[in-house]
Amino acid sequence: MLQVQDKLSAFGTTIFTVMSALAQKHNAINLSQGFPDFEPDKKLIDIATKYLNSSFQQYAPMPGDLGLRETVSEIVWNCYQRKLNPETEITITAGATQAIYTAIATFVSKGDEVIIFEPAYDCYAPSIIANGGIPVYSELKYPEFKIDWNDVKQKLNPKTKLIIINSPHNPTGSILSKEDIDILTEITRNTNTLILSDEVYEHIIFDNEIHHSVLRYEELFQRSIMVSSFGKTIHTTGWKIGYLAAPENLMNLLRKVHQFLVFAVNHPLQKTIAEYLKNPENYLNIKTFYQQKRDFFIEKIKHSHFKIFPTKGTYFVLLDYSKISNKKDTDFAIELIEQFKIASIPMSVFYHQQKDYHLLRFCFAKKNETLENAGKIISVLKN
Repeated sequence: MLQVQDKLSAFGTTIFTVMSALAQKHNAINLSQGFPDFEPDKKLIDIATKYLNSSFQQYAPMPGDLGLRETVSEIVWNCYQRKLNPETEITITAGATQAIYTAIATFVSKGDEVIIFEPAYDCYAPSIIANGGIPVYSELKYPEFKIDWNDVKQKLNPKTKLIIINSPHNPTGSILSKEDIDILTEITRNTNTLILSDEVYEHIIFDNEIHHSVLRYEELFQRSIMVSSFGKTIHTTGWKIGYLAAPENLMNLLRKVHQFLVFAVNHPLQKTIAEYLKNPENYLNIKTFYQQKRDFFIEKIKHSHFKIFPTKGTYFVLLDYSKISNKKDTDFAIELIEQFKIASIPMSVFYHQQKDYHLLRFCFAKKNETLENAGKIISVLKN
């Protein structure tokens, strides 16, 4: 009998796949997985059509199409006043998940510790474990979902290779403050700890808040790897294109892994994104677009029996169902799909010990018609 090791025996199929499959099976409104149900800008599709009919059908350069890297450099300058060198400090990736895995595979070796904040996006811990690292969990303080820096200081030690931060935060919608950045800078000063900053929702931030990217802060940037995703910004999650930004010395190491993981990313679509995002309105206006959707959805459910948690960024909102049911969040989420035809994500799956605060995550990156129909269902649910 062939014997093989299951490196990820503690992990099953991702919750996003499970809940979307259930939603499809029961013909439910799918507010679980984070993807839009509306079409992207027709101008974007027209540009894509042009490049799909062009000569750019073979491998792109390993670090990414230079034109797209130059566009990213312009975006970073416009948003964070940092001039990244497109030749040496930016690499285009096959989505943010690949970028995160690349960073972890590059810097994490057997026995290295990585601090992650729970509730945590579900690709962090498996990537750490697959590369021989040890996830060290620090729970965000409920109900604000803020970092407990005293806890972090206690867990930080010479074995800490990475701290993974995520702002705007998926799944809670919280954001890091300037004070958070200052503390992170202070506690990692004179250490060998790197920062992996997941900023895939960097342009989706609300209420005139500021996104405190690691790219804004010189001292922190020198030990940071920033990850972003174009799919969230231009409504094309299926294109799976993102980027890494890091100082040249770190990027040299990242590219060594990247080249053997994917080598190069879809060439005509890189050309498409480069041209489309040359217009700053196509990324600067996205926060207004999604704030309107957030406010529309909340208006539709404000009289429900759910408690609505504030969301400062991303396109998710958390709802507390404590007044409706005492069931486990995983069971209640399945009940909502099977009996009420609406799909969400139970929050306990984002904790390694399945901590249950009776919270569900709903995605509002949907047509207003979809949100209105979802709101009707949510509003009639009661004990």
